[in-house]
Amino acid sequence: MSSDAEMSVFGEAASYLRRPERERIEAQNRPFDAKTAVFVVDPKELFVKGSLQSKDGGKATVKTDAGQVVTVKDDEVFPMNPPKFDKIEDMAMMTHLNEASVLFNLKERYAAWMIYTYSGLFCVTVNPYKWLPVYNQEVVVAYRGKKRQEAPPHIFSISDNAYQSMLTDRENQSILITGESGAGKTVNTKRVIQYFATIAGSGDRKKDAAASGKLHGNLEDQIISANPLLEAFGNAKTVRNDNSSRFGKFIRIHFGTTGKLSSADIETYLLEKSRVTFQLAAERSYHIFYQIMSNKKPELIETLLITTNPFDYPFVSQGEISVASIDDSEELMATDSAIDILGFTGEERIGIYKLTGAVVHYGNMKFKQKQREEQAEPDGTEVADKAAYLMGLNSADLLKALCYPRVKVGNEYVTKGQTVQQVYNSIGALAKSVYEKMFMWMVLRINQMLDTKQPRQFFIGVLDIAGFEIFDYNSLEQLCINFTNEKLQQFFNHHMFVLEQEEYKKEGIEWEFIDFGMDLAACIELIEKPMGIFSILEEECMFPKASDTTFKNKLYDQHLGKSNNFQKPKPIKGKAEAHFSLVHYAGTVDYSITGWLDKNKDPLNETVVQLYQKAGLKLLAFLYSTYSSSDDNAGGGRGGAGTAKKAAKKKGSSFQTVSALFRENLGKLMTNLKSTHPHFVRCLIPNETKTPGIMEHHLVIHQLRCNGVLEGIRICRKGFPSRILYGDFKQRYKILNASVIPEGQFIDNKKAAEKLLGSIDVDHTQYKFGHTKFDKSEDTAGKAKLAEVSVSCTIKQHG
Repeated sequence: MSSDAEMSVFGEAASYLRRPERERIEAQNRPFDAKTAVFVVDPKELFVKGSLQSKDGGKATVKTDAGQVVTVKDDEVFPMNPPKFDKIEDMAMMTHLNEASVLFNLKERYAAWMIYTYSGLFCVTVNPYKWLPVYNQEVVVAYRGKKRQEAPPHIFSISDNAYQSMLTDRENQSILITGESGAGKTVNTKRVIQYFATIAGSGDRKKDAAASGKLHGNLEDQIISANPLLEAFGNAKTVRNDNSSRFGKFIRIHFGTTGKLSSADIETYLLEKSRVTFQLAAERSYHIFYQIMSNKKPELIETLLITTNPFDYPFVSQGEISVASIDDSEELMATDSAIDILGFTGEERIGIYKLTGAVVHYGNMKFKQKQREEQAEPDGTEVADKAAYLMGLNSADLLKALCYPRVKVGNEYVTKGQTVQQVYNSIGALAKSVYEKMFMWMVLRINQMLDTKQPRQFFIGVLDIAGFEIFDYNSLEQLCINFTNEKLQQFFNHHMFVLEQEEYKKEGIEWEFIDFGMDLAACIELIEKPMGIFSILEEECMFPKASDTTFKNKLYDQHLGKSNNFQKPKPIKGKAEAHFSLVHYAGTVDYSITGWLDKNKDPLNETVVQLYQKAGLKLLAFLYSTYSSSDDNAGGGRGGAGTAKKAAKKKGSSFQTVSALFRENLGKLMTNLKSTHPHFVRCLIPNETKTPGIMEHHLVIHQLRCNGVLEGIRICRKGFPSRILYGDFKQRYKILNASVIPEGQFIDNKKAAEKLLGSIDVDHTQYKFGHTKFDKSEDTAGKAKLAEVSVSCTIKQHG
């Protein structure tokens, strides 16, 4: 532990990063009884602190700190760590690794505003819901070049260690930032970029601009400026979070041979396009719609032929229209300025706004049924005139294509009538397609801008992706997000297993290795293997007469009773109907398959698309220039439309479904990650009310289970997680039997440890002697004198 003087380099941030020396000394001297201090299960609080009164016949009686006496089962009582471990910076170092200890350590650190904590390979961070001075320039400087154990836990420490590791090992790195909506993933991603921009930026802005041939700010500015633009078009208010990224992103920051920033690129995953036409009551659509209507730039209102009232437009007003924590007019200026800094042309800029306006108008087009026919016809043309004007289309052609699309039958084209509902479905699909293609194109343009053509040697990739989701109603989007997390957890487990294996080999310790990555294989195979859930979904999309019922029946025939991970959900009163349950590593999730076939195909009216291809608005014509009928879901990642088109060509005439495209992108992401040395950051929501400093136990434990922190601890418990150098062991524990280590006589540290442990009554199967360290396993407290000094001995309990 560093002294208060050493912490002074962190300036005003010091007290938010590490507790003062005085507090640590006080804690160490606090009276503590290792035999009676416990946590006990509590129905309301999950765990509470207490004192063990007695144990008898599998039952334990505990007096809680609140004075209540409870009798519970033996396995509902957990030993407490000695006070010297209070607010410990790395929870893997605790004597007792149990859920209650992890929870209370995070809670006590959070109450003292220490929002970053390590747990073995993880850095856990809790959203403070307030500004803290922990990202100042002096803090960046203080973390530079420091090893992880030399400085308090922080996102800057993770960043610096990735950077140093890249330079010394000459290996690409990745930082995986995951968590629920509202946990702070995007903020921490920004901090990583801020750190690299500060420590690895060239600092010579004029030279930078000249080298890249672009005059719109240097690379650091551009990487940071990409955020407001992507957030405006890709972030929205959800039930939990006012500014939730509704897409995943992998930002690769490239460095030259000397470690200076050279360029960057962004890959995006799974934009939630359904939000363009539909929002839940407590949610909002993408920020850009409300930014434009804030009237901060009146000329936009005029150009787009819209009003300043979102309630005039059904597509964007099904939920809320304002967000307390967001100033839409201020954000519009940031978006507009980002468009400039990123080097979009004036024509592209107006094209972006016009298409956004057209999408809003699409939701206002009205149709009615022709008398005595099932056929739809326009109910007024004013709205279509506005949308067509913005898109550079002929309004009459647009309405005709919506009501009477031409479809290919054999070698001929025939005109097909549409019902009113079919026209509305078609308009929704077109609006979502235009918005998604524009978003993907923006990412493509940002990447062109960030490509400085300077030599690239290594990259550090920052993954900002939604964590595991369990809602009351879970649809196809949740399955995709949860499957992604299942794969990421498998990646983490395997990485941790490999590191443990290397350590044991190095120390010459024999241990039967368990590959914990295999634990998740059953669920992953159920979803992705041939005849798995995605495979059956994609197959059903090819049959014209398939329905939700035929899809459900196929799933049940193939998996119910054959896979333990596939279950029939239990109906719950007042909860939406679910059709199947999946047992994920993070918990069992009930999924509803209503509308999945349409969601997965999302077919477009091709006659309208042909109009788009000839549109007077250049941007719209460009977005659909590579579209063919086998390309219904073009987009995703950096490739945009072209990538999907190539993929579709490989598959013959079958179009690419949402799930197939998602799997392709996820495959690329996992390949990318496997080629890097990973670092893991887990973001937590402390409470549902966004109250600073308060922690809800059930909510936090649920996230720790979902995001693998407790899984990591489980893996730790299986081996010998507590390791200590022989010299330190001899120094600390010779008090147990000083007579075996004669004073004044030189004795090798390893021999001293062997003699000492051989002479006392402990379970000798629970430790191993390595080449340089003594490794300890199962908790033997209560079996020997060792228990008496468990205050200072880090011995682990078995999982």
